[in-house]
Amino acid sequence: MTTATVRPARTGPSTAGHRWRWIALAVILSAEVMDLLDVLVTNLAGPAIRADLGGSAALIQWLGAGYTLAMAVGLVTGGRLGDLHGRRRMFLVGVLGFTAASALCALAAGPGTLITARVVQGLFGALLLPQGLGLIKEMFSTGELAAAFGTFGPVMGLSAVGGPILAGWLVDADLAGTGWRAIFLINVPLGLLAAFGAVCFLPESRAARVARLDLPGVSLVSLGAVLLVYPLVQGRELGWPWWTLAMPVGAALVFAIFARYEVTRQRAGRDPLVVPTLFRRRAFTGGLIAGLAFFTALTGFSLVFSLYLQLGLGWSPLRTGLASVPQALGMVLAFVLAGAGLARRLGRRLIHLGLGVVLAGVAGMLLTLRLTGDDVTPWRLAPALLAVGLGMGLVMAPFFDIVLSGVDEEETGSASGTLTAVQQLGGALGVALLGTVFFDAASGGVGHAVRVTLVAELGLVLVTVVGAFLLPRRARDDV
Repeated sequence: MTTATVRPARTGPSTAGHRWRWIALAVILSAEVMDLLDVLVTNLAGPAIRADLGGSAALIQWLGAGYTLAMAVGLVTGGRLGDLHGRRRMFLVGVLGFTAASALCALAAGPGTLITARVVQGLFGALLLPQGLGLIKEMFSTGELAAAFGTFGPVMGLSAVGGPILAGWLVDADLAGTGWRAIFLINVPLGLLAAFGAVCFLPESRAARVARLDLPGVSLVSLGAVLLVYPLVQGRELGWPWWTLAMPVGAALVFAIFARYEVTRQRAGRDPLVVPTLFRRRAFTGGLIAGLAFFTALTGFSLVFSLYLQLGLGWSPLRTGLASVPQALGMVLAFVLAGAGLARRLGRRLIHLGLGVVLAGVAGMLLTLRLTGDDVTPWRLAPALLAVGLGMGLVMAPFFDIVLSGVDEEETGSASGTLTAVQQLGGALGVALLGTVFFDAASGGVGHAVRVTLVAELGLVLVTVVGAFLLPRRARDDV
């Protein structure tokens, strides 16, 4: 799931009189919904998928980590490809590729095929999603931009609430014997409809100045990300051989080489993948630290909560999806409050307030599990989940705007793309890290495992609290 900044500056020629702009916006929103649902539903359907296809517990982790890791790597070039070859064309390629990959997921006969198809999904999603921002800026006038971007909140909120319920129902209903495969099959008609809408209603759009692709930089980032995530997922099952411990060290070395290469590339007058001066900005480095820890915690929490309810308590996918509704409602409420002026009035304090609410929610869940044990019910979990969702939403709502307020205007594009990629990398790390903590502690029982993982969750949130102190006190109006 990607996050869009809601007050973009107009930087190019406008076709604000585009006749079909509101229908075109619906097409773009449909692509965002497909991405959000594919992040949410695999956490819910993971146990059913493993029961059907076999494989180890790592399969459940790779379903999420493979997708978000590919998305993180692909996002750094997806927007530039649209600038270079046309945003409508890349949107169309992305949505058709995403649809085809979804069909491959549904037809997968084994774990390897499914994981590969998920990676392909992530790559095409990374090509698809960045085109929407540029197209909206081209189609709408300055006066209409706020209204256009304002539609994202309600649509994504409804999807976050309804998506897990729909996924749980599809898995439980086993329509025509499809079982979990239905959660991917549903993307096929949605994708084809979005492709038809793209052909009919999206205008062609290109950037006035196109930054050149940095393929060596992309290769280095990809290698570093894989070296970081792979041992976290596979190390536990392999008994932590020496090379799984060496790979994160290798990842740090690769990222250091990448940083040096970007400096050299910029000095040579070529476009870097990430503007090197960003790392001298306290707000940006603080944003990377806080963002990576926060999105690791957010995604990992969703996976572990689903695993606990299904593997530990034996709940059905539908009941698990219904139990997650309070968290989604809390996030929706937070975005409403932030959009009503809370973010503007409180600035960075809203992020710390949200993190405090998350800490209270996770602590409340620990207390609830300790007091109720296996007698826990959705109603008993609801207050803690509502608090977790509310806090996470209060953090997410102002986060990108505040971080970007600490960089220069000419650095905003690079900083925004990097932060979005870090959001996805955090998602991959959350599934890998907290999933491994959960499965490693499961030898003492699933109840013990979820409590250990929630303690790790508290640690990640505390890291976010510290990193957030490096951010600007409030967002600029011109971000």
